[in-house]
Amino acid sequence: MKFLWPHLLWLLLTVPALAALYLYLLRRKRQAALRYASLALVPGARGLRRHVPPLLFLVALTAMIVAVARPTAVVTVPSLQQTILLVMDVSGSMRATDVKPNRLAAAQEAAKTFVAALPRQVRVGVVSFAATASLVQPPTQKREDVYAAIDRFQLQRGTAIGSGIVVALATLFPDAGIEVVALEEGRADKARADKPRKTEAPVEPGSHTAAAIVLLTDGQRTTGPDTMAAARLAAEHGVRVYTVGIGTATGETIAFDGWSMRVRLDEDTLKAIARTTRGEYSHAATAQELKKIYQTLTTRLTLQPEEMEISAYFAAAGTVLALASAALSLLWFGRVL
Repeated sequence: MKFLWPHLLWLLLTVPALAALYLYLLRRKRQAALRYASLALVPGARGLRRHVPPLLFLVALTAMIVAVARPTAVVTVPSLQQTILLVMDVSGSMRATDVKPNRLAAAQEAAKTFVAALPRQVRVGVVSFAATASLVQPPTQKREDVYAAIDRFQLQRGTAIGSGIVVALATLFPDAGIEVVALEEGRADKARADKPRKTEAPVEPGSHTAAAIVLLTDGQRTTGPDTMAAARLAAEHGVRVYTVGIGTATGETIAFDGWSMRVRLDEDTLKAIARTTRGEYSHAATAQELKKIYQTLTTRLTLQPEEMEISAYFAAAGTVLALASAALSLLWFGRVL
């Protein structure tokens, strides 16, 4: 816990001073009591409970002084994320069965579980990519539409990770004129159409709190725009990209349609994407690990730590304790302290 006005904590010295004053008055009262033949004749002699109201008052005073010093603490609050884009790999390598029943089926099931756990007010969109990328479901709050879009995935050849990121960005910023073609031509700093951009200057990476991208892939880029150029574009727009690698990092040879290929997870690039955009990278070697990763992402995207002032809590506690002190004193002794 930190304090915005820590110098006011010196006021806490009044608490032990008042405690000392109270003990001094008690001693004087005891000395006066020696003049009586019976302690029962001493006004206010009620045993230990006579100390309860003063003790509550001192605790209340302590809480109020702490409140005046304006304490702050890191608390978990609901995130401001309102839109999440799922960017999912549908390249041929996703038919590999090292993740049961296969990578694509495991990814689909985990993604639907992830969507179901999100707050209802969060809009979810889906982008699929292989040699090209396309928006298969615009952001919506209708979960059934998202599930249907995920179930419609069809495997294709090629892996254009950069295209997936760019299409997601173009969906989040429709007026920015972001284009895949511009990045493919090496014009990463001019990835826009003729439309004027709303924000010309790059923003702080990770500063766009209204949306995020969750990227899942099992391979390496084989076509499309440079992956890191797309990641830098996301960073310039402040969008975090949370990357998920599925499959084995060492690689696997798969065969289909009369030909075979060796696929290998490019963890270095996925880590670099997450690092550049202030996101996170996770690796899943099994379907269960993939589900756990999506469960963690649910928390990451819907809850966030935030430092906030908690003076009101201390002030409220001090007020309640002060009222309790006065009420008990009136109830037991017919006076306020």
